[in-house]
Parts: sequence; C-alpha cells; structure tokens
Amino acid sequence: MLFSSIPGLEETKGKLVNAIKKDHLAHALLFHGKEGSPTLSLALALATYVNCTQPGESDSCGTCPSCLKMEKLIHPDLNFVMPLPAPPKSKEKEKEADSNEDKVDHLASWRSFVREKTYGNFPDWNAHLGSKKPLSISKNAARQIVKTLSLKSFEGGYKMMLIWAPETMHPSAANALLKILEEPPAKTLFLMVSQHPETLLTTILSRTQKIHVRSFSDEEVQNYLIRSGLSSTVAAQQIAPLADGNLREAIQLSQNVADKNTLLFRDWLRDCYAVDIPALLRFSEQLSFTGKEAQKSLLLTGVNVIRESLLNRAQVPELMRTDEADREFIVKFSSSVLTDEKLSKLYTLLNEAHYHIERNANAKILFLDLAFSLARIIKAG
Repeated sequence: MLFSSIPGLEETKGKLVNAIKKDHLAHALLFHGKEGSPTLSLALALATYVNCTQPGESDSCGTCPSCLKMEKLIHPDLNFVMPLPAPPKSKEKEKEADSNEDKVDHLASWRSFVREKTYGNFPDWNAHLGSKKPLSISKNAARQIVKTLSLKSFEGGYKMMLIWAPETMHPSAANALLKILEEPPAKTLFLMVSQHPETLLTTILSRTQKIHVRSFSDEEVQNYLIRSGLSSTVAAQQIAPLADGNLREAIQLSQNVADKNTLLFRDWLRDCYAVDIPALLRFSEQLSFTGKEAQKSLLLTGVNVIRESLLNRAQVPELMRTDEADREFIVKFSSSVLTDEKLSKLYTLLNEAHYHIERNANAKILFLDLAFSLARIIKAG
C-alpha cells in the first residue's frame, strides 16, 4: 500500500512522512476514524514507507524488495493481529489457542480480505471468515504479540505489529500489552486501527499517539470511483453525496446504484401521500427482490433528499450537493406543505430503516410499514 493509492488526505500523509523524516514518529500509533475512512490504508502505507529501502520525498518507491513484499502483505517484519472467533473451550487450556494450520488459514483470510476490501468494516470481516461466532482478540493473542516482538527483525528494519479493531481486545489481553507498549524493544512500531477508540482502556490510550483520520470529501470519493473505473463521472457525482465520506459505502453503491434513484424515491413518495395501497404493495414486493445494497441505496437517496430539502428551506444553496438534474424536484419538495419538523421526522424514519436493512430486516414488511409511517407524517395537519 502506497500513500499515492489513497485518495486525498494530503495533510495527514504529509504529517506522517515528516514525522518519519525528523525521527519524531511515536512507537505506538492509533489510527482512528469513521467507517469508510482510510485508517487501515494509512497504517499500511506508513508501514511500507518506514521499511522502504529507496523512499521518495512523499512516498515509498513501490519497487524495492521490501515494498513488493508489503504490497502482498507478506513482509516478515509486519505482523497482524485481528479479532477471531473464540476457540472451543476444550482447547482454551492448551498452550496455544489455535493450531499452526489455523493460524495460517486466518492470516491468509486476512490478507485476502485486506486486498479485496481495504475499506471493509467489522461485519465484512466476520462475513469473510464465514463465522457466526463473536470475534475478539484473546489473551493468547496478546501473549503472542509479546513473544513475536521480543525477537529481532528479519531484515534489519522496523518490526511492526498492526492490530486491527483493538477495541475487541479482552481486558486481560489489553492488560497483557501494557508493559511492552510502555517499554518496547528498539525499532518496534505498534500500529492500531480503530473505529471506536473511546472503548479502549485508558491505559492503552495513554500509551499511543492518536492519528485522527477524517472521512473523504465528495470530490475525493468521486475521483476514486472514476480513477478506479468503478463508475462513470455522472454516476460518481450521484454516489458521492449519498456515501457521505464513507468510501466503503461508495464502492458498494457504485455496484448497485441506479441512475434514477431520485425519481424512484419521488414516485414512491407520491404513492405514500396518496396512500395508494396497491401501488405501495407492488413497490415493496418488487424492492424485496432486489439486493440489500440497492435497498440501502434508495434509503440513502431519500436521506439525501431530506437533507437537501432542509438546506433549501434554510436558504443555503451553496451547501447543497445534489446534481442539477435533481435540484428542481428538491426545490418543489421542500416548498410543499412539509415543515422543518416533518422533514426531520422523515429523516429519522429513513435512517432507522437503513439501520434495520443493514441488519437484515425483512425488506417487504419494512418498506410497506415505512410507507404508511411516511404518509402519516406528510398528511398530518
């Protein structure tokens, strides 16, 4: 992973590179940000840069043996710890929690996951493993960290330990790391990547340097989708406001988003207002056969319509992100009988529906119930 492969965030990249050049890099870094932000990408790009044998002014060379190994995530001095399913209780008393074969399988799964879904989240990792068990970082994993870092580096550079989702560490695992975090061996680098740093132990937080990773801007999302060949320019312009800085969401939307989502949402709202029950039944039936991402895409379109309507009513068009082709509908919608209070209620309902679809709610029932709830709000006196 190179810094150049991450869209935007030049300010964060510059700070990291300068810290390395000036030898001010802390031995333990905590990259934290919202879902879909490049927390993991930046940690990997930093790991590539520190051991690059021919680093440039602002990025790794990408061609030296170290960089090539990092690209495949097989560098012998880069170690990974990630949440895994708990082993059967019968094995917990063994010296090692998993067999060597299990460890290799988990590491291979992790490498493929990172390459395929660099911006993936915790549920994505669980699904990638095909596990239905809760995932966590065990105390045995913490002991293995200490054991691994007590050895010298294979290639003479930094020995690095990347811990993904450290918030899933069992308290005993976190406590087992305190001493080595406080007094690490020379040329050791801890890279922690978290979406929920507030849940980490205070003793862990106090031993790390926090790197806040902001979400992507709309322009950065657009550029990434176009440059990666995931979307056309027009589609990327439609997707970016819906993703709201979440590149994971943007990538998924690019694979499922329909160009006419705003029109589809408009027509559905009209049926809701008219309480056209046959039409609403047909709509919920048809939508139930689409994929979850298409259903989420429609709801996100609705959320965006409400947001844009509120901005239009507040007379701050410069903050609106809707494409000009959809602006006429937004203006008419926000100028109708809807009040700010009603729009806020609609916004809440759509967000709640998105939450439930994400967690595999029955789409047919959800959209029909949502339609009646929207109708009650719109028609209320």
